[in-house]
Amino acid sequence: MSSEIQPDHLLQRLLARGPARLLKGAAGPCYRTGTQLALRVDHAAAIDAVQRELDLEADLGPLVQRYGLFEARSQARDRAEYLLRPDLGRRLDEASAERLRQRCPAAPGLQIVVGDGLSATAVATQVPVLLPLLMEKAKARGWDLGQPFVVRQCRVGILNAVGEVLQPAVAVLLVGERPGLATAESLSAYLAFRPQAGHTDAERNLISNIHPAGVQPAEAVERILALCGRMRDLGAGGVGVKEQFHLPGALPAEPVDALH
Repeated sequence: MSSEIQPDHLLQRLLARGPARLLKGAAGPCYRTGTQLALRVDHAAAIDAVQRELDLEADLGPLVQRYGLFEARSQARDRAEYLLRPDLGRRLDEASAERLRQRCPAAPGLQIVVGDGLSATAVATQVPVLLPLLMEKAKARGWDLGQPFVVRQCRVGILNAVGEVLQPAVAVLLVGERPGLATAESLSAYLAFRPQAGHTDAERNLISNIHPAGVQPAEAVERILALCGRMRDLGAGGVGVKEQFHLPGALPAEPVDALH
């Protein structure tokens, strides 16, 4: 019997790798009716995810009780302004900055922040599973954890503002991703080493596509903490710090020098 993978089996494996709309067929120049209707459903879900406001008690109530989660805000006053003014979503309002000073210990080894981002749906769906696992695994690895909190109307650049206020060694932002037409429930984890004013995406690391059809919570937590450890060991973050994957049969990864 031949060990070669048959074309139809290869095709099925390819289609199973992700939710992309491949080989759906067509009716003239258009999708078939079933595909078109599913596309409209996914588009509506994406719009709802962007417009939806996070409800701290309804969406994350058990975490509020367990970890003392509380709410901070960016300088965007509401969802409409947040969508029109990304710059305001990168800065904490003064009341929130003062709240962090009062309620969070300064200079933690690891500070975890939850941000609604562009999909409160993703936060409500993924964070109740991801955050407890991340907290438990981080404690087991000996990390000095800060007080987690939630930022409403949040952009990724809020990491800089958090860094200026709390001075963490490493900060992790769990934030809702911009919804696509495959899922509106995808979460990202942005990581920053000693974040401060002026840092850009070049100083940050990212693990994206955390959702049931993408990166699973347990895998995401291991990857997040592995990257946090490398940041701490190398004293840097961003483009110079790469994930190290150990695939079966692969050669050992070369060490990465984060400073060159």
